[in-house]
Amino acid sequence: MIPPRAQWFQDRTETTRLAGFVAGGGTVVVESAQPAPAGGVLAGMGGVGKTQLAAAHARTAWSKGELDVLVWVTANSRSAVVAGYAQAAAELLACDANDAETAAREFLAWLEPKPDKQRCRWLIVLDDVADPADMTGWWPPASRTGTTLATTRRKDAALTGDGRRLITVGLFTPDQALAYLTRALAAHHLTEPEDQLAALADDLGHLPLALSQAAAYLIDTGIGCAAYRNLLADRTRTLADAAPESLPDDQPHTVAAAWSLSIDRADTLRTSGLARPLLQLAALLAADGIPKTVLTSAPAVAHLTAITGSGALTAEHVSLALSALRRLSLIEISLSNSHQEVRVHQLIQRAVRDTLTAAETEQAARAAADGLLAAWPEPERDTVLAAALRANTTALINRAEDALHQPDAHPVLFRAGHSLGGTGQVAAATAYFKHLADTISRYLGQDHPDVLAARHSLAYWTGKAGDATSAATALAQLLPDRVRILGPDHPHTLNTRHDLARWQGETGHPSDAAAALTTLLLDRIRVLGRDHPEVLAARHSLAYWTGKAGDATSAATALAQLLPDRVRILGPDHPDTLNTRHELARWQGEAERGGGTSDGRSGL
Repeated sequence: MIPPRAQWFQDRTETTRLAGFVAGGGTVVVESAQPAPAGGVLAGMGGVGKTQLAAAHARTAWSKGELDVLVWVTANSRSAVVAGYAQAAAELLACDANDAETAAREFLAWLEPKPDKQRCRWLIVLDDVADPADMTGWWPPASRTGTTLATTRRKDAALTGDGRRLITVGLFTPDQALAYLTRALAAHHLTEPEDQLAALADDLGHLPLALSQAAAYLIDTGIGCAAYRNLLADRTRTLADAAPESLPDDQPHTVAAAWSLSIDRADTLRTSGLARPLLQLAALLAADGIPKTVLTSAPAVAHLTAITGSGALTAEHVSLALSALRRLSLIEISLSNSHQEVRVHQLIQRAVRDTLTAAETEQAARAAADGLLAAWPEPERDTVLAAALRANTTALINRAEDALHQPDAHPVLFRAGHSLGGTGQVAAATAYFKHLADTISRYLGQDHPDVLAARHSLAYWTGKAGDATSAATALAQLLPDRVRILGPDHPHTLNTRHDLARWQGETGHPSDAAAALTTLLLDRIRVLGRDHPEVLAARHSLAYWTGKAGDATSAATALAQLLPDRVRILGPDHPDTLNTRHELARWQGEAERGGGTSDGRSGL
């Protein structure tokens, strides 16, 4: 029985490629895959239409009279393959199907080319090969007049051995996805705005299986495209809620169930039991690229060790589990982009998240946040990596915001905002911390220390955006709150005093800034000790504002005294040490000119 043709089946590029490959005879393995660099073996997933393409090819070849024998075998197990061959042997060769192994062997022997026999044109379709090991010893023979066509989600090297060739099947293109939805709805006299259909196709990741079930839902229920998109976006609902009651085209499973067997099988490969919790971590991060270092970081490994209870895992174990997920076409691993190595289709992510309890989501989200923070370099030099980490933080916030604010605001929330500002996007950083302060206040109350920290960061980036007056005002309002809640000697309170002095100076009051920093320096020495980096920072700032107040000589002298301490404590190559050297040269120059108020670059 060949699966019926999907109602709105579309010819695709892969159709022509398949016909060209099959024309030469031999064995072709059709594997679902996403677009990837030319020349590579591409990764894939379930639901992209492999079976439909194989069925369309088989029906076309049969209807054109190009075949004498067509055998379709559901190849999801070794026993199913043997049974399919045995049935063919019974019908073609009158073999005893009760002795399945013997009949199956006779069928394969019959397929072998024989020079003294009339040539037989045959096509054997092995649909949904679940495990390459099941096919050991059971691949049909190579033949000039016969072809074997297999479909699979697997990516194991064994599938392409013995001359078997590979053709990949990707997602619909955006145009194909739009055309599919338009045709399916038009057949039932339904129309939707093109931009809404295109947006729905994007929401579904251009996955053919998801598109067909979405179209069926729209047709069956009569709801509009916008309402269906809202249903998909509703985090209180699951993918199963967006499935039609009756699946179209005799589909055996919903989108939500499309990958469950693959996940189960991945969990049985190397590092047994690790693939599923690893995929759960990845499901909370960015679909289009997760730095592998996040998933192999010490916090992520510790989380996976605790979840699996399998003893001390290592980053190498996690790498093997990632390979298992790739072999089952559940993820892609890109070798060409070291910062976005792991990709997961958005619907696979959604299906995995739907299986998690609230407690499991919270635990995985905090572990993912810890992993992001561990992978974030300090100082931040690689802008591409930083952008990827920020994108993953945003995805994590969108998918598990509650978990990132309980029992407190996770530090990665602050790291992402400062990274954003550090790239020069100061206006965006200001807006980010305004939103973060409001969000933390909603979760934890306005007097929580994390709210105060977000207010401090908001003031800082407000000043960096060019509004020193507003920054100084915000810090002056923050300081009494920090004194009241944290105490006058808390390091965060001292930091607010430091930045308040800085922005007061930037508003045109350098003498006031220097006076405030003189007092702050004494308090920091008392609380933190003379060699603490924050004490060195206060000394640097005091020297700077002393120079800005007109005393370049004293500024140069103070920086000359500070430099050896920064070299000793931070090292000669630390950015703060280099900054001190820069400012020392500046104020030495100013002292020689007898000035102290030039508009040079701030060294704070």
